[in-house]
Amino acid sequence: MEASRIAVAGGSGLIGSALVRSLTADGHRVVRLVRGAPRGADEVRWDPERGTVDADGLAGCAAVVNLAGAGVGDRRWTPEYKARIRTSRVRGTAALAEAVAGLPEEVRPRVFVNGSAIGYYGETGDRIVDESAPPGEGFLPQVCVEWEGATAPAQEAGVRTVFARTGLVVARGGGAWGRLFPLFRAGLGGRLGSGGQYWSFIALHDEVAALRHLLDREDLSGPFNLTAPEPLTNREITEAMARVLRRPAVFTVPAPVLRAVLGEMAGDVLGSARVMPKRLLESGFRFAFPDIEGAIRAAL
Repeated sequence: MEASRIAVAGGSGLIGSALVRSLTADGHRVVRLVRGAPRGADEVRWDPERGTVDADGLAGCAAVVNLAGAGVGDRRWTPEYKARIRTSRVRGTAALAEAVAGLPEEVRPRVFVNGSAIGYYGETGDRIVDESAPPGEGFLPQVCVEWEGATAPAQEAGVRTVFARTGLVVARGGGAWGRLFPLFRAGLGGRLGSGGQYWSFIALHDEVAALRHLLDREDLSGPFNLTAPEPLTNREITEAMARVLRRPAVFTVPAPVLRAVLGEMAGDVLGSARVMPKRLLESGFRFAFPDIEGAIRAAL
C-alpha cells in the first residue's frame, strides 16, 4: 500500500502501538481514534462502549484498523467486566463499520481490518483447527462471533473486510507474556495446570507484519489466524522459556489454584487451542520467527 492515511482504533495497546510505529516509519499518516477531545487533525473522537464515532474524521482514509477492546486478561471476569469485554468490542466495531459504510464512496476506506481472536474456536484439545472450523462454545467464542458480525455494514457497503484472529502475542510489553517474563526471570516460572494444553502463539514482529500483509493485499478478506505455524503445549513453551532465559522452571500452578484465583478466566489459561494459520500461509506470508525460541528472543 502506497503512503496513505490509515485510521487505527486501539493504537495505544500492545499490538496497536507497534503497528502505528511500523506504519509511521513507512511514511503512512496514522489517524488515531481517541476517547477524549481530539488534539489535532490526526485524532478522531469516538466512544466504543456507547457506539459513537466522528465519521467525518475517517473520510479519505485508505484503511481502518480496529484493535480496540477491554483486555480479556486484565481483570477477574465478573458479570460486569464480561459485559464490558463484549460491549467494548461489539459496539465499537459496529460504530466503525456503520461510519465507514455511511461515507460517500469516493472518500470511503477501501479496507477494514478488524481485530478478533483465536478464542473464536474455544476449546480444541489436541485437534488442529484452521479458519474453516466453526466457532466453539462459551463466552469468548460468542464474543468473537458477535465481534466479527458487527462488521456487516462495512461488508454490505463493499468494503474489503478482514478478521485478524490473533493468538497469544510473545512480547515484553503486555499480554500474557508480559506477565510471564518477570516470573521466569525470577526463577518462579513453570507450567500451568497439566501443561498439556496447546498455546497458539505469535511473535509481536510477525503480528505486525501479518496485519500489514492483510492491509496491503487487495485480494484478501474474511478470517485469518494470526498464529505461528507450530502451536506448542504449555509444557513445551515453559521449557523453551527456561532455556532462553537460563532459569529453572520447576514451579507448577495446579489447575484448582488457578480456578480459585482467576475464576472463569482460568478456562482461557487452562484451555487448549491448537490453531493453524492456513489462509495466511496460503496467501504467501512468511514468518520471521516461526518457532518459540526465536519469538522469545525477538521479544527480549
